[in-house]
Amino acid sequence: MTLSALTILVLALVAALVITVGFWAYSVANRLDRLHVRSDLSWLALDAALARRAVVARSIAASISATEGRNLAHLADAAERADRTHREDAENALSAALAKVDTDRLRSPLVAELADAEARVLIARRFHNDAVRDTLALRTRRTVQWLHLGGTAPLPTYFEIAERAGTSVPVSATPTATGTPTQNSPSPVPDRMRTSARVVLLDDAGRVLLLRGHDPATPDSHFWFTVGGAVEPGESLLDAAIREVTEETGLHVEPEQVFGPMWRRVAVFPFNGEVLHSEELFFAVQVPAFEPGADGFTELERRMHLEHRWFDPSGVRELVQSGESVYPQDLPRLLDEARAVAARHRAPEVRAIR
Repeated sequence: MTLSALTILVLALVAALVITVGFWAYSVANRLDRLHVRSDLSWLALDAALARRAVVARSIAASISATEGRNLAHLADAAERADRTHREDAENALSAALAKVDTDRLRSPLVAELADAEARVLIARRFHNDAVRDTLALRTRRTVQWLHLGGTAPLPTYFEIAERAGTSVPVSATPTATGTPTQNSPSPVPDRMRTSARVVLLDDAGRVLLLRGHDPATPDSHFWFTVGGAVEPGESLLDAAIREVTEETGLHVEPEQVFGPMWRRVAVFPFNGEVLHSEELFFAVQVPAFEPGADGFTELERRMHLEHRWFDPSGVRELVQSGESVYPQDLPRLLDEARAVAARHRAPEVRAIR
């Protein structure tokens, strides 16, 4: 019995397809393995940096008043002993206690050691969160999930803590996505997460609308960010996104114009004298070009001296390259994805960003 030429061709094509898919799956699985190793190693480095900070905290505890010192030493011990589930809370409690320490009362070498320890924590946390972001970006793809290419390895998680006031990192050592060190907070650690709906608002020419403002508590620190704000009690994410667009731009959009959420960003940052633990869900909206208005700004937003400006993709990149702070930090490379979602060329799939 002989096979026809057509049958041989079909078999050859099927074999080629199987080999191609197999090679792709093997490559993705290998890449995932490397990413998991990277996130595991970055966590070990962060754990070591946090442990060193705890040691310095105990040294400080021995140099200050007995009551304050006992509390600080207890928090340092608790942070070291905490399991991964409770580690953020424990480290945040230690950060809050360190924020209250009057460094003018400490010996200069101890102050320098504390600054170095906290800078190392900041560096290690950024590297770890970057590794987690890259791992999650690949693990959460639908094809990767369908084919179970991630195996049984648990998903890595971000580690978010607020740094003590005065912590700084040289730009040359650990640049952020904007090329500038982040500001740190002297305020109490937040006790709950605030959920926000944010909108990547695009016009028909592909430009994105950003707002520029400053923290009322630190007027010299300006930053750019997308439209959006906190979800009010009893309000859905979609309703919050629509309301924020109206309040911050004067434009009313219909629910069918809003696509998402497509991204999720979690961050701990100081704002207006307090530390916010924020979960931000991003939507995409495309509308004809318009002139944004400021009539709907809240009293707090007016104190921020907000201004609107449209940017094309190259303008956003130039903004970042010039050293301006832009949030989300990944925005320059994410704009193409947002445009595809807003134009219905790509189904939104929630994934973590920075």
